[in-house]
Amino acid sequence: MVINRKTGLVLEGGGMRGVFTSGVLDAFMKHQLYFRYVVAVSAGACNGLSYASHQPRRARLSNIDMLVKYDYLSLKHLIRQGCIFDPELLYDRFPNELIPYDYDTYFSNDMTFEMVVTNCLTGRAEYLEEHEGNRQRLLDICRASSSLPYVSKIIDVDGSLYLDGGIVDSIPVMRAIETGHERNVLVLTRNRGYRKTGRDLKIPPFIYRRYPRLRVVLSRRIKEYNRQLEMVEQMEARGEVLCIRPERPLEVDRIEKDPVKLEALYEEGFRLGDEFCESYLSE
Repeated sequence: MVINRKTGLVLEGGGMRGVFTSGVLDAFMKHQLYFRYVVAVSAGACNGLSYASHQPRRARLSNIDMLVKYDYLSLKHLIRQGCIFDPELLYDRFPNELIPYDYDTYFSNDMTFEMVVTNCLTGRAEYLEEHEGNRQRLLDICRASSSLPYVSKIIDVDGSLYLDGGIVDSIPVMRAIETGHERNVLVLTRNRGYRKTGRDLKIPPFIYRRYPRLRVVLSRRIKEYNRQLEMVEQMEARGEVLCIRPERPLEVDRIEKDPVKLEALYEEGFRLGDEFCESYLSE
């Protein structure tokens, strides 16, 4: 596959497994590889924002160094603020104070950066972007995209209510194709051949009582995710996508806090991203 201006970039989520993605994106920035179109979901959206603002190692600093320093992933935040991740720290103090986000670069570049969210009323994925200079709306979209069900608050953006985009569209490659990008690079956070085990369970009506369509999609997440994984592997075999993914089953889970494990996964992502750039940018 030739990497050019018409090639899309798709970023999967995965909670703290997203440190792999931050490593890949830092390697891309090292080689000055910037895609014109990026669609990202959940942790992929958080990491992708630093890529869209051309700030190498910012996502790594947020995901590893600041996690150790501030312990922003904890049940105490769920009790006090309604989210297992400290939302005030992540979506206010980090971008506006502690790890300043380069809004000017983000809003001045010509990259289309879409973040996937799940509409709680319709149960459908939506693909939102912000390029009109509204800083708070940009952060709200990112927060909505990464607001895990059950352990995060529902987020209001433009009067609509959203949760994590991965509920419905964990690997938004079809969105990339629909927007005219027939060839895509996918950064995934699971090894090849991975499938979710267990079975889907019907969500009882007292959970998300006001959002019956949300309960429906939550009740078939495992089946849908495994379907997407199978589709991606078939597309990869046909040469329609290039996948960068961890080489082995991960020791890092969605809410991992061990900095040694996180650093190792980041380094793997950087190495594979570096190898990818050296291989495909030299063609």
